[in-house]
Amino acid sequence: MRASLAEFLGTFVLVFGGCGSAVLAGDHIGFLGVSLAFGLTVVAMAYTVGPISGAHLNPAVTFGLLLARKVDGATAAGYVVAQLLGAIVAAAVLFAIATHGAHPYDPAVAGFASNGYGARSPGGYDVVAAFVAELVLTALLVLTVLGATDVAAPVGFAGLAIGLALTLIHLVGIPVTNTSVNPARSIGPALFVGGAAIAQLWLFIVAPLLGAALAAGAFHLVKAPSAVLSARLAEQATPLEQAERRLAR
Repeated sequence: MRASLAEFLGTFVLVFGGCGSAVLAGDHIGFLGVSLAFGLTVVAMAYTVGPISGAHLNPAVTFGLLLARKVDGATAAGYVVAQLLGAIVAAAVLFAIATHGAHPYDPAVAGFASNGYGARSPGGYDVVAAFVAELVLTALLVLTVLGATDVAAPVGFAGLAIGLALTLIHLVGIPVTNTSVNPARSIGPALFVGGAAIAQLWLFIVAPLLGAALAAGAFHLVKAPSAVLSARLAEQATPLEQAERRLAR
């Protein structure tokens, strides 16, 4: 329960911080600023809730880790429910803020940081381009998570590597789809936009999950056999560091 609550809180921060930067400050900070906002929220949450849950914050990441046997089925199911709820609550809070500003705000018109293709793509990219982008970019994200949390990876740097990867992913993906690579992040805002956002939501669920499966398969092929380390343990302080912190209290 505590780990699922951590996923709820972490996903709330990811969606509120990332989508909030686009909705409330996008005109001022641009694509680069929004990309950094998503990356920085992941870094922050990796070191905040990572030691508790592994800071998946994303059903596609959880699915990839499930396929890589870094999380069990029951835990993964609890995480996905918590992630979806966290994203929806974050979108609700953001909706309350955005619609009570000095100027009228209509999510259906402004987009509310929702994902889309065709007429709803920032760059006018069609469904094929959107699907391929989401598939490949999600695979990149999940591959980074699997590698950064591997038992052979340097201890303590997983959050930084994943956050930087997510920043890069957004720099590439925002013009195409507004960047999802995360079904929960897509579902939250889409519920408040409705219409076409809901109709196109299938792509931002299917493509990320397929990308996660692709990453898990690729990682299995290139990784040398070794002990399996969960994402939660990979993002904890070492036993020596934990002991030092206890002594410092």
